[in-house]
Amino acid sequence: MSGTNNAIDMANARNVLHVDNVTMQFGGVVAVSDLTLDVNAGEIVALIGPNGAGKTTAFNVITGMYAPTNGRVVFLEKEVLCEGFPAGKMKKLYAAGHLGEYTKQIKRTPDEITALGIARTFQNIRLFRNLTVFDNVLIPKHMHIKSGLISATLNMNYAEEKRMREETMELICSLGLESVKDDVAGSLPYGKQRILEIVRALSTQPSLLLLDEPAAGMNPQETDELGKFIVDIKDRFNLTVFMIEHHMNLVMDISDRIYVIDFGKLIANGTPAEVQDNPDVITAYLGVDDDE
Repeated sequence: MSGTNNAIDMANARNVLHVDNVTMQFGGVVAVSDLTLDVNAGEIVALIGPNGAGKTTAFNVITGMYAPTNGRVVFLEKEVLCEGFPAGKMKKLYAAGHLGEYTKQIKRTPDEITALGIARTFQNIRLFRNLTVFDNVLIPKHMHIKSGLISATLNMNYAEEKRMREETMELICSLGLESVKDDVAGSLPYGKQRILEIVRALSTQPSLLLLDEPAAGMNPQETDELGKFIVDIKDRFNLTVFMIEHHMNLVMDISDRIYVIDFGKLIANGTPAEVQDNPDVITAYLGVDDDE
């Protein structure tokens, strides 16, 4: 599998996600510090770093699970999250920069952010384990439903429900899950559950797909197949992909660009080749000799 680096004109690429000086602080613990990064249309961008570096915390901020302590998140050139008012004890404990530079507050819940076009998967699989594959993919479609409670109660939304079920079946078939559509999600092999979680995210019709360690627990063959799957869905569904991953072969193989964080701070970014040879990255992953 080859990377996609040459397919994107970075000078003319449309910015999909801009994280601007985001800090996420829990009391005196700074999980993410002044993080700034960009993800452009059609890219596969990886966010990597040692365990505990703050990668999932950054995803949780972007998707509205955490309100940032400071900074802002811009999606498709529109501010979706902004926080610039650490107050009280938090203001005294605040340890990052750019305090006071953001003068308004914008807060959105995870479902509101998903409706805007940002979908995600999780480090630990979060399927509806006792429901079928079909129902797991169908349920997220209801976030775009137009009928209300009364019309649903009176079964006046039949046409809309029929359309959603047809779209669900089409998505399942197009991504190779037709043979297990009636199986309970929790009974699927681990690799299939990982794929199903991605398909469920696709059901929300995102522009930006966030994948949190999609290859976790997979063997080398499954990881290679996953890489091909990610590239395929990116192209087929016109997606932009931002992923956290520890499998470096997968990261280096399919990423256009990579951001590296350590202890919540950005320490490097660039193409896979540039990041792979960066001494700060090598130090973060391997450490340094105490005698140096």
